[in-house]
Amino acid sequence: MVETGSIVAAARREGLTPAAVSQRIQALERTLNCPLMVRGAHTARPTETCLSLLPRARALVRDASLLVDDLDASGLSGDLRVGAISTVLTGLVPVVLGKLTARAPSLKLRLTPGTSEHLYDQMLAGQLDVAVLVEPPFALPKLLDATCISREPLVYLTRDAVAPADIVAHARETPFIRYDPSSWGGRIVAGYMEKVGLHPDVRCDMDALETIAILVAKGIGSSLVPHWPGLVANGFNFIPVPHAHAHQRSLSFLAPSVAQKPNAIRLLRDLLVETANG
Repeated sequence: MVETGSIVAAARREGLTPAAVSQRIQALERTLNCPLMVRGAHTARPTETCLSLLPRARALVRDASLLVDDLDASGLSGDLRVGAISTVLTGLVPVVLGKLTARAPSLKLRLTPGTSEHLYDQMLAGQLDVAVLVEPPFALPKLLDATCISREPLVYLTRDAVAPADIVAHARETPFIRYDPSSWGGRIVAGYMEKVGLHPDVRCDMDALETIAILVAKGIGSSLVPHWPGLVANGFNFIPVPHAHAHQRSLSFLAPSVAQKPNAIRLLRDLLVETANG
């Protein structure tokens, strides 16, 4: 209920009725001898006591799951909490899931989408087992290990036929959809634009590469983006920028230095690297 925001949403996620969820909460309140919800006419919210117990409760649920997983000598069963940016979810995960099903049929991925910054924070908070995101622009703490999954050179998206040498001139003359320069990936594009002296007519900023591609295809403008797996020239062209490999976005696979499911994490990492570079 805390995570979903309502009893109805919690019941939907668990496949129960709202009445059944309410009864379970009431039973827990009787066991703990304290109120866990503030109930209104049509709403319910967690009490301060409930919120203070939440970290320990989550740990108990997680540890109970790991007890079952420990009975599997291969270490390739149970749930693995995986965070990933959108282009990884659409470009790599479908292929990886097929391979993973064949190699580890008892392993289930619990996928969480998000921005690189948000997924990194979730890793630090212990809410994810692994994350696939844009390489952080700073040194990682010792509690995290990073593996480079792939490097994505910059390409120019436009509906026009443009030679690589003419990209900067063309971008100056057309509306521009900018990969959000405040995002980790957008900083790489911003650095390239600064280096070549490109200051176009920016119509909007966004940290959503698939949406940028759709807008370019509809003729809204042009853009500079990393060439992510799954990028297809559908209604537009993508042209590698000159010296493209000097300007690329790196994807990192983050995992705890001391992981609870090392075999499952290692297999997922290897399949991601294989798929991204195959």
